[in-house]
Amino acid sequence: MSATVLTASALLLDMDGTLVNSDAVVERCWRRWALKHGLDPEAALKVVHGRQGYATMAVLLPDRPVEENYADNRVMLAEETADVDGVVPVDGAPAFMAAIADLPHALVTSADSALATARMTAAALPMPAVRVTAEQVGASKPDPEGFLKGAAELGFGPADCIVFEDSEAGIAAGRAAGMRVVGVGPRAAALSPDAHVEDLTQIRVETAEDGTIRLHISAA
Repeated sequence: MSATVLTASALLLDMDGTLVNSDAVVERCWRRWALKHGLDPEAALKVVHGRQGYATMAVLLPDRPVEENYADNRVMLAEETADVDGVVPVDGAPAFMAAIADLPHALVTSADSALATARMTAAALPMPAVRVTAEQVGASKPDPEGFLKGAAELGFGPADCIVFEDSEAGIAAGRAAGMRVVGVGPRAAALSPDAHVEDLTQIRVETAEDGTIRLHISAA
């Protein structure tokens, strides 16, 4: 089996679709919202992943006042935080998180702190000590702000970081931040990340004597 090896000083991890499979609850909540606003739920689901809710709403209802999007987003976050039915870890996530526990890493998610805590807890995954959530950024992915903040808090430059992402918006944000990207799952396959895995079972983490992180990525 062939393998790709990527090296980095720090890892920046998206949550939904990357560490946690929350597709079931995301689809439930966004289908309800789309139908309420006379939109095709299937079309809506194509753009919801990776962005903060208000940013998705702005794409789907471009003529609506932004204040209404922020108000709807608050309701959506509360619904998603309360609904963890079907939220499970992505295959390989528990072992991957254990392997990087003592290495520089951060969670960079479009979820707010309450939602991130609810989903990581439901998936029985450890919450990284360093995290950048929705409250801490002024712009949603695909803007690179979140990844740049995560790298800065860890004390590394963009070129020294590798992003793990599943969505088009997230991969675009990682690239805009000047970072390499490992795409996780089916949504990432067509987006030309630097490396792609179906899930986190395909990644083996090794640490060099100088602290460099070596990611051994097996072919699917």
